[in-house]
Amino acid sequence: MGCIQTKGPSMDSPLGESHLNVMMRENDYFPVRRDDDKRQPLVIRPPPGRAAHGTVVMCEEESEGKAVVPENTLLPPPQLVKPVVGDADELVDGWPRWLVNNVPPEMLAGLIPKSADSYEKLDKVGQGTYSNVYKARDRDTGKIVALKKVRFDTSESESVKFMAREIMILQKLDHPNVIKLEGLATSRMHYSIYLVFDYMRSDLARVISRSDARLTEPQVKCYMRQLLSGLQHCHERGILHRDIKGSNLLIDKNGVLKIADFGLANFYNPNKQCSLTSRVVTLWYRAPELLLGTTDYGVGIDLWSAGCLLAEMFVGKPIMPGRNEVEQLYKIFKLCGSPSEDYWRKLKLATIFQPPPPYKPSIVETFGDFSSSALSLLMVLLALDPSNRGTAASALQSDFFSTRPLACDVSDLPVTCKEADESIQPYERRKRNASSKQQYRRQRDGERKLVTVNTKSDSGSSKEEKPTDLLTDSQEPGSSTGSSSSSIKAEGSTPIQRESQRTRLPYSPYV
Repeated sequence: MGCIQTKGPSMDSPLGESHLNVMMRENDYFPVRRDDDKRQPLVIRPPPGRAAHGTVVMCEEESEGKAVVPENTLLPPPQLVKPVVGDADELVDGWPRWLVNNVPPEMLAGLIPKSADSYEKLDKVGQGTYSNVYKARDRDTGKIVALKKVRFDTSESESVKFMAREIMILQKLDHPNVIKLEGLATSRMHYSIYLVFDYMRSDLARVISRSDARLTEPQVKCYMRQLLSGLQHCHERGILHRDIKGSNLLIDKNGVLKIADFGLANFYNPNKQCSLTSRVVTLWYRAPELLLGTTDYGVGIDLWSAGCLLAEMFVGKPIMPGRNEVEQLYKIFKLCGSPSEDYWRKLKLATIFQPPPPYKPSIVETFGDFSSSALSLLMVLLALDPSNRGTAASALQSDFFSTRPLACDVSDLPVTCKEADESIQPYERRKRNASSKQQYRRQRDGERKLVTVNTKSDSGSSKEEKPTDLLTDSQEPGSSTGSSSSSIKAEGSTPIQRESQRTRLPYSPYV
């Protein structure tokens, strides 16, 4: 709960798989059982001396077809294996039974049960493949919040686990620069869960794309320090975000940056090798090793995305906007240089995309107006070898943050939102009004027709047929030539063309 760019892989499957199965397979949750799938079903192995309850399985080891669980990670409770749908009206400790029967107990620990009716929807601010995001008001406190609506099928255990992973990751995080899950609300009859977040009025993508002015170096340092601090918090808790980009970095009214949208996030253990999907991260911010298909990666993929954002904040636009994966790789090689032979051997990558003409690094030439400290940090974060990118903690210790000009205070960051939000009409009322207007517009378009006007000459011997639009009858008398021209231009467009010109929902980073 996104400018819209594709997030990760396409959900379409030539094998006719459902969206859910594709989602599970591409995010390393449960292997899809197909006739051509050579992997064995997941075998859950509890570590020695541990109970059989806890968090979800982290990753899968393809060579053995078994779930790999770190020593400190607990396994899901038995309810997750075979969901049970209870009476929709029955409550257990304030939660609907269909939810209690299908999620780990710790997912609901510390959360106060609330109904979706406790919130008044004010606006629909985002839409994704599997969720919708609404701006809403808490009826009890009057607080403005963001509601991310997630619906799942309790008859499929995988869908429950996939939803539970995002919630449990959010519960593990508590940092000023990471979005906080404020609560859960449920719709008892529709098997829907609403994730409740603080409402944010802007994001880093909007700030960067401002047409009036570019960010100054102190402002870039302030945003970058907040981003790296949030990433450090995630990585130290064994969580990879896997989709860092400007539209997923929310900014509150005080200028504080918060990492959001953990829909592609996953657990990882740096001390144990496990296979993860390479089909993550938005294309323009995707690390080269992911583009080349590696399934063994770590914090380096988030740091690469952070490096792309560092340069983007200075230049005011994405630095490597590839149209597909192959073009993205060549843009990376042209900027960062061709990989060495050791690179391919070390990462065990296929050399099919190895560029025929060897490229030399051109970061210094491309961004020659950057300060030396900014260039140094950029070259570290955009290192082709992920092991050379360091960590978020080491990046925070770079000279970029200690040399002048220093990072500004959050109060000196640009303001990109209006303060008054409370007076917006409720979403349901405006939705009805919009529906009425749309119905009237369709009726009006249906009445549009050509009227044959018979104009008789003085002699009465000739007749002329002239197409006229009924809508022109309402044109005010005395209008100027310019307004007449614009009216004719508008009338000449078809209803489909006018429909395409209407504003669309913005991407929401909550999705």
